[in-house]
Amino acid sequence: MKRTKILILLIAMALPLFAQESGIRIKELYSPNYPIITFRVMIETGSINDPKGKEGLNALTILMLAQGGTKNLSYKKLQEKIYPWAASIGYQFDKEVSVIIGEVHRDHLEKFYKIFSDLILNPRFDENDFKRNKEQLLNYIKATIRSGNDEELGKQALVSFIYENHPYGAPEFGTVQGLNNITLDDVKEFYKRYFTQGNIMFGIAGGYPKDLIKRIKKDFSKLPPGKPERVQLPEPEKINGLEFLLIEKETRSTAISFGFPISVNRSHKDFYALMVANSYFGEHRTFNGILMQKIRGQRGLNYGDYSYIEHFVQDGSSTFPVPNIPRRQQYFSVWIRPVENKNRHFVLRQAIRELENLVKNGLSQKDFESTREFLLNYSKLWVQTLNRRLGYMMDSDWYGIEYFIDKIQKELSELKIEDVNNAVRKYLNFENIKIVAVTKDAESYKQDLVSNKPSPITYVSPVSRSILEEDKIIQEYRLDAKPEKFRIVPVDLIFEK
Repeated sequence: MKRTKILILLIAMALPLFAQESGIRIKELYSPNYPIITFRVMIETGSINDPKGKEGLNALTILMLAQGGTKNLSYKKLQEKIYPWAASIGYQFDKEVSVIIGEVHRDHLEKFYKIFSDLILNPRFDENDFKRNKEQLLNYIKATIRSGNDEELGKQALVSFIYENHPYGAPEFGTVQGLNNITLDDVKEFYKRYFTQGNIMFGIAGGYPKDLIKRIKKDFSKLPPGKPERVQLPEPEKINGLEFLLIEKETRSTAISFGFPISVNRSHKDFYALMVANSYFGEHRTFNGILMQKIRGQRGLNYGDYSYIEHFVQDGSSTFPVPNIPRRQQYFSVWIRPVENKNRHFVLRQAIRELENLVKNGLSQKDFESTREFLLNYSKLWVQTLNRRLGYMMDSDWYGIEYFIDKIQKELSELKIEDVNNAVRKYLNFENIKIVAVTKDAESYKQDLVSNKPSPITYVSPVSRSILEEDKIIQEYRLDAKPEKFRIVPVDLIFEK
């Protein structure tokens, strides 16, 4: 009895010490023969941490580290040093986490690590860097999003539309007014608050010397201990019927995105059933999806049509998703790449009709088996490099699950068709959707949608009789578009404040 009391006392004494333990978390992916060393420093801060009126503060802070100097090196001198090493320093920022990424050959690891760690531990916060990075974000909104990329504009506007009056509502890159309100002192204060030991996960991959881990722990112990309180997320507002945001822009084609929140992410078992349904419906940049087959393949109406069950950012020129953009709340979305303005009504009808067919009919046994087999193999391609594998390992820790790629293999192998079709009926719908279109003559589009006027299309090349017969049904498909459910906004006001 006395021994038990002593044991309980020792445990009780140890608990506070464990809770107060300092030091960053380190995720290792050791591969002794791999010459490229990757660092991925994940900070649990994103646009949800931006103060109201200063949207873009997180993004600007990350840029001031990844594209700034250290106390000892200006940004220009830093670039001159790492260029001969073929080293790189990159970054990502999202709603909940941000990442600073470094890669270098191990021959230059010692000198590169010193610079890379100093960027995070001893940032320069130079006034000229601040002006340059702020201008970069403002130009991204004004020149890239608004002017040059209707597809990205539509996708980004959809997220803000889905998450109105929610911490996810502000774009991760900020707003024009928000960025203009930010000072260099704001960046310094933001850095002090969120760059703490408990708020950082340090990922490392490759053939690094094992004693580097001790050095990382020691170096990053200079950051303040602790972890800021996590932002609480309310449930997204309910969508009632079809709600439209039409972005008025002088353009020859219409980019369409639509979607709605779903209550599952990678930590939920049903997520993996939805993965199969989504791949069948609209796997990103493949002809595996029904949307792609029917809209582009059979009718040639645009370049691509895809669907997603979580926020998706393509990794460079690959077809694969970028790791390290985890979110506690996710959404289902469909991306219809630009179609000729004369076909915008027809294509929206077709995409929502296909979603209705999916919800009502589900997958056949044959489609289920072939899609599951495709995903079991395709998902393995997401981690062809150590860099990407490390990112997925870190995401898995963030979600509190086993390694995501292994979990896909396990969960999909145990799935039955009933699991998939039940998940489709539970989480997906075709009636309560937010729709964004970047288009010319938005008022005319609105009137066409509200009146449900027929929207026939014509083809340059012959198509089969079966397609023409289906077109007759699609062109009359009723969309319950009510005039009070529309907003028409000039493109210059998007992401303004």
